[in-house]
Amino acid sequence: MTGSRAFIPPARPVIGEEEIEAAVRVLRSGMVVQGPEVAAFEQEFSALVDGRHCVAVNSGTSALQLSLLALDLKPGDEVIVPSFSFAASANSVRLAGGTPVFVDIEPGSFCIDPDAAAAAITPRTVAIMPVHLYGHPAKMEQIMALAQAHGLAVVEDAAQAHAAAVNGTPVGAFGIAGCFSFYPTKNMHSLEGGMITTGDAEFARKLRLLRNQGMEQRYQNEIVGANMRLTDVAAAIGRVQLGKLAGWTEKRRANAAYLDANLKGVAVPPVDEGAHHVYHQYTIRVQGGQDEFQAGLKERGVGSGVYYPIPIHRLKPFLNSDGSVGPWKLPETDKAAGEVISLPIMPSLTDDDLERIVAAVNEVAGA
Repeated sequence: MTGSRAFIPPARPVIGEEEIEAAVRVLRSGMVVQGPEVAAFEQEFSALVDGRHCVAVNSGTSALQLSLLALDLKPGDEVIVPSFSFAASANSVRLAGGTPVFVDIEPGSFCIDPDAAAAAITPRTVAIMPVHLYGHPAKMEQIMALAQAHGLAVVEDAAQAHAAAVNGTPVGAFGIAGCFSFYPTKNMHSLEGGMITTGDAEFARKLRLLRNQGMEQRYQNEIVGANMRLTDVAAAIGRVQLGKLAGWTEKRRANAAYLDANLKGVAVPPVDEGAHHVYHQYTIRVQGGQDEFQAGLKERGVGSGVYYPIPIHRLKPFLNSDGSVGPWKLPETDKAAGEVISLPIMPSLTDDDLERIVAAVNEVAGA
């Protein structure tokens, strides 16, 4: 039982005095939408993605949707996407007028299996969306080679992977677009928001039009667009958090190293050679039932989460009209959905918290 000790939640958003002061400063300025804070945030975030163009938007989902809209998908166009992800990955394909084609994951990284992606390519395939799940980067060198060989666009879902990298190249710097989320539980946040990164100046301009009703100058609409702008209040908070990201990332990685070294009876998350894992989630695999394992952790004062218990291809919007599952055979996806549990990994964990997490997991696994 927890006794008098505080419960350790699975995640804990950071909203400190600096973030509050930044928000108040912008509110007092009177320039609260698409102003200087957004421009500064875009410029500063660019350093995280090898100097790419950055386009701030109001959510990570908007980042994905606008990136796909900018590709001008036509009815019947297919986008290859892993099913083991948050629904936004596939929702964005549908919202942009495309068809998601679900493929399996690798058992280690939980990221898209390049061989499965290769096998799913058809004459209708126009893009691949690798998801850098839990902060572990997908095998981008193989994905990019595959895309180049078949003339496909690559849109990276980097919502959980701020500062992750593959052999020194940051995620968000591979494909035509990289899409980041600043939701409160992410490794850094802006309360809510997103960022699109691209190395193509014309693509960046199109994204800026799409996020702002299709116009750069007021009432000079060039294309049909949406209102997916980021507020200056959110951008100001994001700038504060971006300044802390490097330190927070190293603390997450140190916390993960401690858990790796001390957990017993569970499968800790492996890391690919050349991969810089930023541990948005620290995800173990357990045998014998997630519910019982989570209940045992909760009794010992430790929170946890299951991301994601239902793969996207099994969610109602993606079933056949008769309610059956589509043609997808995704054994690693289904296996992972029944085994994964994410433990607290946030940078605010104390040494005592880490010791309690280890003790709880080892006791429950041993039982």
